[in-house]
Amino acid sequence: MKAVAIAALLLASSTASAANEIPRLVTDAGGNTRLMVDGKPFTVLGGELGNSNASHVAVAKPLFAKLAAMKLNTVLVPVSWELVEPTEGKYSFKLVGDLVREARRNKLRVVLLWFGSWKNGMSSYVPAWVKADPQRFPRAEVKNGRRVEALSAFAPANMQADARAFNELMRFVRTLDAYNHTVIMVQVENEVAMIDEAADRSAAAKAAFAGQVPNELLARFPGKKPGTWDQVFGPGPAAEEMFMAWHFAVYVEGVARLGKKAYALPMLTNAALNRPGKKPGEYPTGGPLPHLFDAWKAAAPSLDLLAPDIYYPDFVTWCERYARPGNPLFIPEAKNEADAPIHALYAFGRGALGFSPFAVESMAEAVAAALAKSYLLLAEMAPLITASGGKTAGVLIDKGEKTKTFRFGGVDLHVDHDYTFPWAAPARLDPTWPRAGGIIVEIGPGEFIVAGNGIIVTFGAPDALVGLERVDEGRVEAGKFVVTRRLNGDETHQGRHVRMPMGALGVQRVKVYTFK
Repeated sequence: MKAVAIAALLLASSTASAANEIPRLVTDAGGNTRLMVDGKPFTVLGGELGNSNASHVAVAKPLFAKLAAMKLNTVLVPVSWELVEPTEGKYSFKLVGDLVREARRNKLRVVLLWFGSWKNGMSSYVPAWVKADPQRFPRAEVKNGRRVEALSAFAPANMQADARAFNELMRFVRTLDAYNHTVIMVQVENEVAMIDEAADRSAAAKAAFAGQVPNELLARFPGKKPGTWDQVFGPGPAAEEMFMAWHFAVYVEGVARLGKKAYALPMLTNAALNRPGKKPGEYPTGGPLPHLFDAWKAAAPSLDLLAPDIYYPDFVTWCERYARPGNPLFIPEAKNEADAPIHALYAFGRGALGFSPFAVESMAEAVAAALAKSYLLLAEMAPLITASGGKTAGVLIDKGEKTKTFRFGGVDLHVDHDYTFPWAAPARLDPTWPRAGGIIVEIGPGEFIVAGNGIIVTFGAPDALVGLERVDEGRVEAGKFVVTRRLNGDETHQGRHVRMPMGALGVQRVKVYTFK
C-alpha cells in the first residue's frame, strides 16, 4: 500500500509539474511538432481580431464572447507599441492585462501579436516620440534619398528601443499569466518587409551591402565562395532581397531574444506572401518568405517558426512551402472567406499547429456557423489526430483537379470532388463548384476517420483489391467515434466508396479489407 501511495504521489507531482510548465513546442522522434499547454497537446482553433478592435477593452469584450460562441479556443490579439509606451521609458500594460483577463473569462487562449517596428511593412504602430525624431530613429530610404514611413533595419537605436519595449511586455505577461497560461504564443512584429523597393537605399544600408556575406548564411549555400552580396548572389534584386532578409532577421532576432529572456514563450514571425510572377520590390520584400528561409533561420534562431499569412487562392501550395522540417506549420492569418471552414480541416490534416482567419469577428454569419462546425469537430478529433502520430492527410480539391491520392500503409485513398460523379445534379446546377475538402486520420491498420464536405473517397492497393468491411456515419466525442448509423447500399454506392455530399460537413469511420 505504501508503494502504491508513493507511486500515486509521484504521478500527481509529475502531472502538476507538467501543468506548471509554460507553453512550449515539442518535437517527437517522428518529426511531428506539438504545442504543449499545461502539459497537454493544444490545437489552436483561432481567429485574429481586426487591427483596431484590440485598442480598447470595451470594444473587444463583446467580441471575445462572440468568438467563444463560434467555438474558437484562441484569439490572436494585436498589442500596439504606441499604446504600451506612449512616453519613452514609461510603460502602460493595463489594456493588455484587461484583454488577457477578458479572454480568460471566456475560456479563450491568446496569441499576442507585437505590432512594434513593422506592421505590413510600415511603421504606423511606433510611438509618437519615435515618429517625431527621424534623426535618432532613422527611416528606410528609397531611390533619390526619399525617406519612407518605415523604420530602417540598419539603425541600432530602432531595434534597441523596440526590444526594450518588447522585453517589458514579456515581463508583464510573465507576471500576469505565468500560472494561468492564457497567453500561449507571441508573434514578433507583423509582415516585416520593404515596400516598393527591393532594398533600403540609406547610407547605412549601402555600406552594409558592400560588406561580406556573413559566414552563417554562406554556410547554407555549399559551393558559394566568400564575397559581397552581389558577388555571392549575383547583381540585382535577388541579392538585394537576400541582403534585406538577413538584416530584417537580425533585427527581429534582437527583439525576440530580449523578449525571451523575460518570458520564453514560443515565438514566430509572419510573412506577407509574394505574388507569383512578381520580382523583389514588386511585392513586400525581404520578409520570412520560403525562398528566404536560409537567411531568416540563420539570423533569427530565437524564432520558433516562420508563418504564412495566406490570402492567395493556392492555399495548399503555401502550406506545403511552410510545413518543413524545423518549421511546423502555423497560419496566423487566413482570408476571411467562405472556404475558411474547409481550409481549417485541410490545415490540421496537414499537421498545422493552428489556423486563424483574419478579422474573424466580421465573418459572414453563414461562414461563421460553418467555421464553428469545423472547429467543434476538430476539437473533438484532436486526441485522435495526436494519437495518430502524424498519420493524417488534408484534402482540398477544386473543379477540374485530378484525383488526389494518399497512401496509408499499403492502402491508397483516392479523393475526388463530389460533383465529378454522374449522379451529382448540383454539378449541373451550380457552375461555381464550391471548394471541397476535409481531413483523413488513420486510427488503425486499414481503418480511418474521414471528415469533410463535398468529397468522394475510393480505396485501392498496388497489388490487391480493397473492399469496404464497414462504413459508419457518426460523430466524434472527446476522441471517440460514436456511431449514429451503419451505411451501405446507395450511401456507399454498393460498397464502392465513402461519400461526403457537398453542403453538409460529415464524419464517417471506414474499415477496409484487401483481397486478391
